[in-house]
Amino acid sequence: MSGPSLSGGEPITDQRQLVEYIAAGAKPREQWRIGTEHEKFVFRHADLRPVPYDGRDGIRAVLQGLMRFGWQPVLDGDNLVGLSNGTASVSLEPGGQFELSGAPLDNLHQTCAEIGEHLRQLRPVCDELGLGLLGLGFLPKWKREDVSFMPKRRYAIMRRYMPKKGTLGLDMMLRTCTVQVNLDFASEADMVKKFRVGLALQPIATALFANSPFVEGKPTGFLSFRSQVWTDTDPDRSGMLPFVFEPGFGYERYVQYMLDVPMYFVYRDGNYTDAAGQSFRDFMAGRLPAMPGATPTMSDWVDHLTTAFPEVRLKRFLEMRGADAGPWAQICALPALWSGLLYDQQALDAAAAMTADWTHAEREALRRDVPRLGFATPFRGRTVRAVAQEVLALARAGLQRRARVDSTGMDEGHFLATLEASVDSGRTPAERLIERFGSSWGGSVDPIYREEAY
Repeated sequence: MSGPSLSGGEPITDQRQLVEYIAAGAKPREQWRIGTEHEKFVFRHADLRPVPYDGRDGIRAVLQGLMRFGWQPVLDGDNLVGLSNGTASVSLEPGGQFELSGAPLDNLHQTCAEIGEHLRQLRPVCDELGLGLLGLGFLPKWKREDVSFMPKRRYAIMRRYMPKKGTLGLDMMLRTCTVQVNLDFASEADMVKKFRVGLALQPIATALFANSPFVEGKPTGFLSFRSQVWTDTDPDRSGMLPFVFEPGFGYERYVQYMLDVPMYFVYRDGNYTDAAGQSFRDFMAGRLPAMPGATPTMSDWVDHLTTAFPEVRLKRFLEMRGADAGPWAQICALPALWSGLLYDQQALDAAAAMTADWTHAEREALRRDVPRLGFATPFRGRTVRAVAQEVLALARAGLQRRARVDSTGMDEGHFLATLEASVDSGRTPAERLIERFGSSWGGSVDPIYREEAY
């Protein structure tokens, strides 16, 4: 989720400004960048418990410890809730999940170097505090009430509103972790093609990264319970966005969708006003019940764009959002998958052709069934495993054609190896965890905190 809001900006007087804001994100191919975001759970080695904000070994102490590496504080009121360093940032999810929002970088070699440096900085800080870091899609052991909310004021508003729209919204906030990649587009037409491919193939990514089979110490029957959580969080702001596949889709249509997504808040002069469930359209007309007579600025629109959570999200770039957090090596695999598919024209065209005749019902069935069945999900007389093999072949070929090589002459394709190994074996990361749960772990999830920790 996004960091603290910023007041101000140009007053909004016409919906055209909203369209133009998104359209301004288009840039030529040579300026395309890769921005990777990943979250991880922080736990105490002594008792494996989630870490609260306060205390000698709390989340605030982790943030303070990282400041020795040149990170600058980000405050929400009087609370330290994040860090910034140039175009990279560290932020907190509602339950203290620790997120690195990486800088926009040219290639995956740089991305993985950035991720490695982040771990190099975090390890000594966490070691000093007796803490560990865990990459899974869902908190494997603890109940919702065992997790403390972080003191970010927008989260307090969401906390009150979420239970009104679904049964698992608070679990999404407190007990899930993801990895995502943010990618650029060259034009409206390029955005549309990438958006459609991203949405159609997002369930395939969910299968490849499925890594959340446990809830409160037991298998759930799901391979990606994190993905299942999103099906009962808030239907107004999540899902597969069928209108993206309709003729004529573009910036304007996405703006209309966002105008229909209910608001969470308005940020003015350092204060948050609860506007949860109210209409941005009414806000533009000066009829917002929470702030009668007030009208929005562009910073309000920028904030509002962060409050929708579909499987692919459009801001001034596209966010691929369907993957569970996982082992450290898999963090680099997620941007590799999508960069290979979307940043090479031949791969993008092939992926678009592959998915062009998939129906809304088929896409929804994939979204529904993959969290439980993973690679075994049936699709058009074959399985998702077979689709994933085809998708990975397209991505690897795309990365080879991109020809971004490291100092040894190796291209970016090797970052897909961990995904290719999963498909070759026919087992998702979650299935490998379940196997160990039933054998060497003796029916306990506790060993996951040792064997899967970063």
